[in-house]
Amino acid sequence: MHASIRRVAAIAALCVAPFATAQDWPTQPIRWIVPYPAGGGSDVVARTVASTLEKSLGQTIVVENRPGAATIIGATAVAQATPNGDMVGTADSGTLAYNPSLYAKLSYDPDKFTYIGGLAKLPLLLAVNVNSPYKTVADVLAAARATPGKLTAASAGSGSPHHLALELFKQRTGVDLLHVPYKGAAPAIQDLLGGQVDMMFIDLAAGLPNVKAGKLRVLGAATPQRLPVLPDVPTMAEQGVGDFTAYAWQGVVGPAGLPDAVVKKFSADLQKTLSLPEVAGKLQDMGVIPMPMSPAEFKAYAEQERRMWAGVIRKANIRLE
Repeated sequence: MHASIRRVAAIAALCVAPFATAQDWPTQPIRWIVPYPAGGGSDVVARTVASTLEKSLGQTIVVENRPGAATIIGATAVAQATPNGDMVGTADSGTLAYNPSLYAKLSYDPDKFTYIGGLAKLPLLLAVNVNSPYKTVADVLAAARATPGKLTAASAGSGSPHHLALELFKQRTGVDLLHVPYKGAAPAIQDLLGGQVDMMFIDLAAGLPNVKAGKLRVLGAATPQRLPVLPDVPTMAEQGVGDFTAYAWQGVVGPAGLPDAVVKKFSADLQKTLSLPEVAGKLQDMGVIPMPMSPAEFKAYAEQERRMWAGVIRKANIRLE
C-alpha cells in the first residue's frame, strides 16, 4: 500500500515539476540569439530591447551573435535548444517568410518554433542618389520602359528584403530592372551614393542617416501610409503602384514546446517593453517601428507573409543554395 502511494506521489511530482519550473522562470540568464553580426541593425534592436526587458524579467539577458547562412545558423541553434526558456532568438522575415521558398532544404522548420511576440519592422523605400535625374516613381518607370534591363537596382544580397521588394516592384509594374546584389546593405548603399547603381530599395534604418544628410532622395514608401519621419514622401499606392507593401520585420521565437507560463510571461513583458516611450523612442530614432504582437498575432503575421512572399519568389524563380 505504502509503495503504491509512493509511486502515485512520484508521478504527481513529475507532473507538477515542469509547471513549477515554468512558474519560477527565469532562474538563470537568458541567451538571446541574433542571427546577424554584432553592431548591425538587428543586433542593436535586440540589445536595446533586452537592456530594459531584463529588468522586468528579473534576470540578465545575454545577446549572442550567430551570423551566417541567411539566418539559418542562428535559427537552427534556437530550434535545437532545450525548451525551458533559457534560449530564445530573433527570427526575421528571412527566417520565417523567405527561406522556406528560397531553399530546397532547411535545418529548421518555421512552423515548429514557439512564437513569443513581434519585435520591430523596418519600412522599405525606393531611393536614388540625390543627383539622380529621377524625381518620382513615374520617372523610374518611364526610363525602365524606354530601356528595359538597363537601369540597375542594388540590394543587400539575393533573397534579402531589399531584393524581394525589388522583385515585387517589378511584378507589380511590369518593368525590367537589373538586380545588382551586394554582400550587405552598407556596400550597396555606398555604391548608390557613389552613383555606381541607379536605385535601391533601402530599409529606413539603414538609409535614414543618408536621407537626413541630403545624400539620398526617397521616391516612394512601400507602406500603407506615409511615414511620420518622412511626411513628404508619397506611398507607392499614391503613385499608382497598388498592392505593394514591404517591410523587413522581426520577432522573438523559442524552440518547440516552450511551457505556456514562460511564453505568457516573456510575451507580456516584451510587449510592455516595446510600448515604453523610452524604448519606442530609441527604436524610432533608428528608423525602426516597434511591432508589439501577442504570440498568436505574430505567428499569424509570419504565416501570412510566408504565403505572400512564396508567390513572389516562385514567380521570380529565385533559388538559393
